[in-house]
Amino acid sequence: MSNLISINLDEDEVKKICYEKITELVKEVDNELIFWDSKQLMRRTCLSWNSIQALFFFDSRFPKHKVGGKWLFPAKETHEFLEQWLREQK
Repeated sequence: MSNLISINLDEDEVKKICYEKITELVKEVDNELIFWDSKQLMRRTCLSWNSIQALFFFDSRFPKHKVGGKWLFPAKETHEFLEQWLREQK
């Protein structure tokens, strides 16, 4: 004899739960990074290094530190700067 189980799921509720969990995991990963390097900055802004330099790299508000020969950017402060900078663009 075969036992069958039938399960009914609310598709919208499943999507909502999945979205909330994905959002939570993305925030967790973002919070793990203390700083970004130039490759991470380019990836997160979708801009080339030349564009970054032309647009905001030399803005005195832009948080950056040169360690040896490598530029490092504090993740939280850089994210906040980029959001503010973008709002200022016309």
